[in-house]
Formats: sequence, structure tokens, C-alpha cells
Amino acid sequence: MKNTVRFVLDGKIVEVDFTKHTELKPTTTVLSYLRAFPEHKGVKEGCAEGDCGACTVVVTEIDNDEKLIYKTLDSCLVFLPMIHGKQLITVENLAIKEKGKTILHPVQQYMVETNGSQCGYCTPGIIMSLFGLYKNHNNPSREIIEDTLTGNLCRCTGYQPIIEAAQKSCTNNGFDHFSINEKKIITLLKKITSNKETLIFNNKKQKYFKPFTLQEALRLRKENHNAVIINGSTDIALRQTKKKELLPQIIDISGVEELKNFKEENNNYYFGAGLTMEQVRKYCNRKLPALKKILSVFGSLQVRNIATIGGNVGSASPIGDSLPVLFAYKAKIKLCSETSERTIGIEDFIKGYRQTDIKNDELITEVIIPKSDDDYFINSYKVSKRKDMDISTVSGAFRLKLDDETVSEIILAFGGMSAVTKRAINTEKLFTGKKWTRENVESAMKILAEEFSPLSDARSEAEFRKTAAKNLLMKFYLETKVN
Repeated sequence: MKNTVRFVLDGKIVEVDFTKHTELKPTTTVLSYLRAFPEHKGVKEGCAEGDCGACTVVVTEIDNDEKLIYKTLDSCLVFLPMIHGKQLITVENLAIKEKGKTILHPVQQYMVETNGSQCGYCTPGIIMSLFGLYKNHNNPSREIIEDTLTGNLCRCTGYQPIIEAAQKSCTNNGFDHFSINEKKIITLLKKITSNKETLIFNNKKQKYFKPFTLQEALRLRKENHNAVIINGSTDIALRQTKKKELLPQIIDISGVEELKNFKEENNNYYFGAGLTMEQVRKYCNRKLPALKKILSVFGSLQVRNIATIGGNVGSASPIGDSLPVLFAYKAKIKLCSETSERTIGIEDFIKGYRQTDIKNDELITEVIIPKSDDDYFINSYKVSKRKDMDISTVSGAFRLKLDDETVSEIILAFGGMSAVTKRAINTEKLFTGKKWTRENVESAMKILAEEFSPLSDARSEAEFRKTAAKNLLMKFYLETKVN
């Protein structure tokens, strides 16, 4: 079965053999797959880039406690092999038939009662986001509800009726007909996941490998230097959906459980490269508040449930939201090959625009963040038109240590100001050994503006970026000033 994708849909195991289904390819998205069949056309394509939520689905997988966890995803960003060994739930699965009558799921029923839908195009995606909320939160706060709906655009109704539907429906501890069938689904999923043999999909134009162990992933990496590595695919998928690019070789490491661990030791936090941004955000909690803050506006919940910390670092994007704050935390990147491993500081890891120090036989396996003493001020900021979903126009993360009101250490890291995430070294030098005062900050702002030569593009003019960067420094000062 090594050339067949298997997952659970409509309560039974579905198999996709690309040698038989020649209309499909390994990088066919879950959205395109569902839209190809009449039974699951509730998913809609609105943007094909994870911005609108019209294609939201829920997948379940077995956690370490032998229970099912429910995650909302943008199906336009997920390739079919990525849901191997998972259950796929669409809006068509929510209502049930009893004695010839259709009984709506609570989130559907309350959407009706609160008049939460008008044109209906976005409604299936909203329903699936509410379903994910229903399964994960009982009596959720408005903050949690709004975060759940961040990735769903509705241009007709307005969100208040939808929020009311969430408040009224999510009161039953997640119990529904899916709860009754969980043991059956777990049995089906275990039947699929018990086989750890690497999946290999190969046609004349495309090779797709999906290993399930780190050892196998490293072997494939060594033998396929030119293969694109995907873990969450939120970036790579756009090369296909938006640029219509054919990806000839792919190694999909999203099924490697060894990359999904988190541990805390005396001096460091260790994040497996395969942890999703939502998992990282939860692990941060009070440990790394500046990282949690930026991840709370890192796309929608649907995107955070797919994107991984290893993928975000590996992309080396100059506007990658996590990179400036990882600079401020002095993060290190662990790289492994079949025969060796090494750890490198994140500033040395990023070499240029979307260029890193990774060798062609290595994978990122961990992001290591040293613990900081309580006398450090560390904070992160994001400037964008659409706070949660839009890519940063400018982002900044700062680290400060004062010795009797004098700056003894400072890091000023910016995204969106250069071809890479970059520190304002000259501005940092100006501060070192001087008092942390408004007068000195205002003087530093002038140097900061000249330290970067940002681009003008669709998001912003260069001059705005310079102004925003200066203002972020002032904001940081106002939040950390001693007197």
C-alpha cells in the first residue's frame, strides 16, 4: 500500500491510488479532491491561499492519550498525502438523519436561529470553524470565538450573529454524534497508521515521498538533494495554487512524529521542527510571552494548525513573523543529517533572501530557545493592514537589559526592512552604555531610519516602513521606561 493515500471520510477508509486516479496528482489539494466529487461540494474556493476560510475542513488524528483531536484547516493549502492516517470531516458530515428527518448539528442549528448566514458562500467554512470550536472549547470566551473566526471572511452578514451562534451552541462539552463514534474512528485510523512504510508516489512528472521516521526522512533527503521539503506547506502550496508551478520532487515530513516533541530543560526550551505554530503558541504560555504574542497574530487558527516552526524558520522569509522574535530570544537551530548533527545561531543560519546555511543532506530538527533571566525586557510587534491574516508590513522584536537605568545589552531585530530579518547594529551600538531615556531613544530613531533601505511594494512605501520601525522602537521604550 506504499503508493496509496488512505484516510477516513464518511465513516470509512478511503483509498487514493494515483496510478488509478490519473486525474489526481500527489500535490492535488484536499479542496480540489473534495470539489471533484458531488457528495462534498460544501467546501468553496475563495482565495486558494488560506486567507478567506471558505474551504475550511476539520481533520482528526490520534493524540498521545489515544484520543481524537480536532483541528480546523484550510483545505486549499493541504496536499492529499498530508491527511494520510487522519479523519477528514466536511460540512456534509455534521447533520444526521433520524427517522427520515434531518437533525442539524448544534452549530448549524444556532446559525439558523441567529440568522448567521446570507449569501451562503462562506457559510460552510464558518460552520466548520464553529464545529472545531465546539469540539475544543466549552463556553468559550469572546476572545477565543473571535480567534476561531479570524480566518473566515464574511462580506454579507457581519460577525455578531455568528458569534452569538458560537456562544449558544458550544455548551455541551463537545458531545455529539462524532463523540459516540470515536472508538470506531480510532480503530480505523490505527489500521492505517500501523504501517510505517514510506509512501512513494511517482509519475512521469512528479515524485512525492512521505516518510514516517526521522531516519527515513534523512535518508531520502540525502538521496534527493533537489527535493522541496514540506512540513506544513502553507508557503510551498502557494507555488502551485497561485503560481501554477509544478513541483517535481517533494519530501513531506509532516508525518514524522520525532519532529513534534517539546521539552524544557534547565537552560533551554526545545521545539521540534514539526510542531505547528498553534502547538508552539500553547507551549509558550507564560514561558516565552513575546513569542506567544506574535504567534497569536500569526495567520488564522486554520493556518496555525498547519504551519510549522521549522518551516517558518527554513523559509528565511524577510517577513516571516517568528524570525525577529527568535533573533531577540537568541534562538539556535539544530540541523541533522544521516551522519552528523550541529547547532547554529539563527542569525548565522539565515544567509540571504530565502537562503540558509542548511546543507543538501540536512533537515531542521529543533528550534532551541535559551531561557532568559527575569531582568530582560523582550517584546515583539507586528504592523499589517489585516492584523491576524496579513503578512507583516514591518515587524520588530527587541531585547533589553538595564544596569541601573543604563543599557548593558540590546537587540533590535526587524522584519520587512531588508532582504532578510536584520538587526539594527548601529542603533544598538549607540544605546550600549547609555541611559534608557526618551532623549536617547529619539536620537537613535534618526540613526535607525538610515540603517535600512526597505522596498516600496503593494503593502507599503519605503518611507512608511522607516517611520513604522522608528515608532516601534518608541513603543518599546514607552513600555519599558524605568520612570
